[in-house]
Amino acid sequence: MSLEPIEPDTALELYLADKDNELAEASLKAHKYRLGHFIRWCDQQDIENLNTLSGRQLQRYRVWRRDEGDLSPVSEKTQMDTLRVFIRWLETVDGVEQDLSEKVLSPNITPEQNSRDVMLDDDRATNVLAQLEKYHYASIEHVTIALMWHTMMRIGGVHALDLADYYPDEQYVKVRHRPETGTSIKNQGDGERLVALSDDICELLDDWIENQRRDVTDEYGREALLTTAQGRPCKSTLRVYVYQWTQPCRYGAECPHNRDPDECEATDRDHVSKCPSSVSPHAIRRGSITHSLNNDMPDKVVSDRANVSQEVIDTHYDRRTERERMEQRRDYLNNL
Repeated sequence: MSLEPIEPDTALELYLADKDNELAEASLKAHKYRLGHFIRWCDQQDIENLNTLSGRQLQRYRVWRRDEGDLSPVSEKTQMDTLRVFIRWLETVDGVEQDLSEKVLSPNITPEQNSRDVMLDDDRATNVLAQLEKYHYASIEHVTIALMWHTMMRIGGVHALDLADYYPDEQYVKVRHRPETGTSIKNQGDGERLVALSDDICELLDDWIENQRRDVTDEYGREALLTTAQGRPCKSTLRVYVYQWTQPCRYGAECPHNRDPDECEATDRDHVSKCPSSVSPHAIRRGSITHSLNNDMPDKVVSDRANVSQEVIDTHYDRRTERERMEQRRDYLNNL
């Protein structure tokens, strides 16, 4: 087999173009970010043609990336696994030697290492939502966090909702994948679903729409469910709401880090994620899933509602202890 010369930058550009219809927008951006480090390393090593790439060089990159990025084993594995996919693609276009992808090594990690434990637990969620309900009722922050907690939706799902996706009489929202107008969702078409809402959430949404929601359209002319004066808020804005309102000082608790809120940089909107106690939107999703499991919602119902497989729930989301799971199973013994 004769290889065809290909520069690192060109290879990445062609790879991303090839994967554009295969990967969700967020996944495509993640691949571009991770592989950008590899392209940067190639530039530093004066590698202008990937035909010459060897297993030894790939191992050198792995060590460089681990040290340069101060990566955890989980992050290192994610980055190297993405690189393996890239190298395997290069094999198909005669850019590198065949089977070179098998020489891309990544760490073996335990299920415990691969599972992230940070979540918003029941008590904190209750405190956050109570504070918002009392002092910022039906604000965009209140609606955003309440929706995330109640529906277990990813931030992309909440971001993608239009006003017309809310059905108040039937009490549900319709999650849809619309990448052509700026709102792709995880799992793309497979992530589309109807999500039932409680009376309380519907009342909150009704009050938001009637009293607080800005009657504006986004850049595609769509009427988003959540709006600011500029239109549909970007996902980074929604993340700020979560980081901000999960800070203990925001919901009336003492700072567990002995910081003065008047001097703490994490109270500044641009640095809210620097609070050690604040959590990301995914921690709300993890906490909500665990809360539902603890309250005996059947696993299949949680799986369908959250749009996540049972295997992934067991590995990444379910934070119940073995004792808690046993006691829940015990409740079914009397029915045998």
